[in-house]
Amino acid sequence: MTLINCSNCRTPLQLPTGAGSIRCSICRAVTVVADPRGFPPPPSPTHHNYFPFHHHHNHHHHHPSPPPTQSHYHSPPPPMYPGPAGGGRSSKRAVICGISYKNTPRELQGCINDAKCMKYLLVNRFNFPDSSILMLTDEETDIYKIPTKQNIRMAMHWLVQGVQPGDSLVFHFSGHGLQQRNYTGDEIDGFDESLCPLDFETAGTIIDDEINATIVRPLPYGAKLHAIIDSCHSGTMLDLPFLCRMHKSGSYTWEDHRPPSGVYKGTNGGEVISFSGCDDDQTAADTQAMSKVTTTGAMTFSFIKAIESGEATTYGNMLNSMRSTIRNTDLNPGGDIVTSLITMLLSGGSFFGRLGQEPQLTAHSTFDVYSKPFSL
Repeated sequence: MTLINCSNCRTPLQLPTGAGSIRCSICRAVTVVADPRGFPPPPSPTHHNYFPFHHHHNHHHHHPSPPPTQSHYHSPPPPMYPGPAGGGRSSKRAVICGISYKNTPRELQGCINDAKCMKYLLVNRFNFPDSSILMLTDEETDIYKIPTKQNIRMAMHWLVQGVQPGDSLVFHFSGHGLQQRNYTGDEIDGFDESLCPLDFETAGTIIDDEINATIVRPLPYGAKLHAIIDSCHSGTMLDLPFLCRMHKSGSYTWEDHRPPSGVYKGTNGGEVISFSGCDDDQTAADTQAMSKVTTTGAMTFSFIKAIESGEATTYGNMLNSMRSTIRNTDLNPGGDIVTSLITMLLSGGSFFGRLGQEPQLTAHSTFDVYSKPFSL
């Protein structure tokens, strides 16, 4: 992959090897490549980067057969990656990423709040030991806990390292997300999704293919993983084979998102379910309209609210509760009002209206969403 900027809006785009042009998912302009710019070496972990793109919250990617190994994307992380200090092995483990992209033109206001709220929920509602939760935010001073691309990669490896039957894992990401053209035949809609680390403009994004290969495919029978992705274009961020298409009536159908190429995107027998902030072609919002006090991600707020209000009895009830919360919330965006306006217009929504996003649920296999109890 090489990194180029859109010729119109300057959004960073990942250009597949051999491609001569790429369409920007933000402004839809086609950029013809004469001399594409490759990825430079990753910056130091404390480096903050400027990223000029019109987006406002949260984000994903895919691959061909045979199933790619983790080393297909990068060298394995150091074997002694320092996870949370103290404590022995726990059957519950979580990685929580909240990225504000502080001191950049497209800073987000709610992502670190999202991370802190999610940690509180896991510890106090679902009995995750504090020592088994790895927090990556750009408030951290530990160089291994700043959400650079390399650190997020290592954290994902740590999450599944030594996973056993009976383990419950959680991966939460709140930050920017992007979408780009897929040229390998792995995506039904022809687009890959990707997460944006703090240093994504120089180090690149983390595509859904890599996320799937790292934390989905190794999961053994008896283990489960929940992902909560609060970002733009996050519908199929984990590249899971099935998407629950929930209708406003409450009825649903499972869409088959297995890659046309035939590559396997499931698990090694384990269970993976992902909640995401919006569909692949939608954007997600920072807003103060829900908490009234602090800015949060709309999706993370609706996820926690469903649990705290007792509406998360089953996965179907959970998803409907989240959608209802967002659908009935007036838009009061946090952060840059101009950025929020641009994002709403690009997503085809109205600035003085409701939040234009619909949380999604994807899974490794289909199930009855109204009979399966929700639990982390």
